[in-house]
Amino acid sequence: MDDQTAVAEAAATAGAEVAIGGFRTEMDVETKAGKTDVVTAFDRNAQRAVIDVIRESDAAVAVVGEEEDELKEIPESGPCWVVDPIDGTSNFVSGVPIWATSVAAAVDGEAVAAANVLPALDDVYVTDGEETTLNGEPVSVSAASDPETFTVAPTLRWSRDSAPALGALCRDLIADYGDIRRFGSAQATLAMVASGQIEAAVSAVPSHPWDTVAGVAMVRAAGGTVSDVHGERWTPDATGLIASNDTAHDALVETARTALE
Repeated sequence: MDDQTAVAEAAATAGAEVAIGGFRTEMDVETKAGKTDVVTAFDRNAQRAVIDVIRESDAAVAVVGEEEDELKEIPESGPCWVVDPIDGTSNFVSGVPIWATSVAAAVDGEAVAAANVLPALDDVYVTDGEETTLNGEPVSVSAASDPETFTVAPTLRWSRDSAPALGALCRDLIADYGDIRRFGSAQATLAMVASGQIEAAVSAVPSHPWDTVAGVAMVRAAGGTVSDVHGERWTPDATGLIASNDTAHDALVETARTALE
């Protein structure tokens, strides 16, 4: 592993070790933007543990993080780190084991190394930008080509205002693809696309970088395609996100775009 990949994995592991200490324990739960947008002390403490590891490598580098006072947008140019201490906090507080500590090293908005650690599942996804591994073994996207056999995951948080679009998206996915899943953690979902466990993840709404950047890099390095709802190459400021094994990507893009109409 190169230095950035090693730091990403070490930092994500450090944060995951803090977070798993609180999993399925009694904890105080606070809300942020809405009733289902929750946060705990374990989110904050895990983010601090992640950043401590990053700062050991580079004390001056910019950090984009979901919690506390870190940056909330990726700088237009230069290096930064993107951190989500617990991606899937709703799952975390409910005792559902699908959540991840996510860390990515990015340059000019593009991840060059990343790690998603899912400690409750004992799974560690890592990419160096060239390949993606799961627990140390190289993985690739699914080879399935028949959309009627696809498992597709609607992902990313939806507000009440966007509920009609989510309904339209789910309706069309159910009609045109084999099955749908919603896992409650965008990073875990993208990692599943990268490792071939599901064929695609689809969202028609804007996203936060900490929910997406690491997983997008994993999908691309594993042979998949990631675009916005217009079929253009996905970037952190894109509208929507379609990550797939690439065998029916255009059709998935059309499904997501139709949901916005």
